[in-house]
Amino acid sequence: MKDSYPSVSLVRLCRFLGVTRQAFYQFFWQAQEWRTEEELIVEQVKELRTHHPVMGGRKLYCLLQPFLLEHQIKLGRDALFDLLATHKLLVRKKRRTIRTTNSYHWFKKYPNLIKQWAPELPNQLWVADITYLPVTGHFLYISLITDAYSHKIMGYHVGETLEAVHTTAALKMALTAHVPSHTLIHHSDRGIQYCSAEYVQVLTENKIEISMTQSGDPLENPIAERVNGIVKNEYLKHEHITDAHTAMVLLQKTVTKYNEQRPHHSIQLLTPALVHGEKLQVNRRWGKTTTFMKL
Repeated sequence: MKDSYPSVSLVRLCRFLGVTRQAFYQFFWQAQEWRTEEELIVEQVKELRTHHPVMGGRKLYCLLQPFLLEHQIKLGRDALFDLLATHKLLVRKKRRTIRTTNSYHWFKKYPNLIKQWAPELPNQLWVADITYLPVTGHFLYISLITDAYSHKIMGYHVGETLEAVHTTAALKMALTAHVPSHTLIHHSDRGIQYCSAEYVQVLTENKIEISMTQSGDPLENPIAERVNGIVKNEYLKHEHITDAHTAMVLLQKTVTKYNEQRPHHSIQLLTPALVHGEKLQVNRRWGKTTTFMKL
């Protein structure tokens, strides 16, 4: 305000505002300090966004906590959202769907084994799904295998077609990382890839129980749908991809960031790798809740 009225003395200005000179200076330095803190926060948000391009404000707030603590900055979640809005850093998600499921086939379809049931440990339930990735002039298809308890991506593959060989490659990668030692259920939609003889053979050879959705409702396989959406919409669609090889290289990096850095609300804003590796028991969004503890 003093800058706007340079000819007005500070004494008159304070008298007009009804404050003491001490209060005026205190306000001035606090404003200067907040501007410096704001610049630091915005810079840190932009740094996080280089790795997680469309990460939402709540997860950003979680990842910012060590930075805020280190710099002794007090910032509430609502204030962060206001700051993101001011600097045009809020993200808006666009939706577009391409059909990747063909359930009109003669292969055997399996029942849904997980109705009203949720895993209590990692590697009790794996969920699978396919999503499309638009690239220059055509589409690529991403197959993911995700652990339903920890939300960790266990296996992945990129294909130029929807053939079963690509979904099978993702499954074999997951089995390379973890050989089932107890009952493991594999849940997917009823697409021809998951019902194919090639895919089912890998499941049966590893004594994995087969579960499938009974309709086209995405709520029958929500975790797989959600994880596929995160990988595609928060990471890969912001990259310049022209072929399957480039997509696979970027997908590998994305899976590492997703598993080891990205917090999830459904697992108390922890990362999938932490929950999976240390077998942390967490309050879930379904069923009975349990006290947070290390098993």
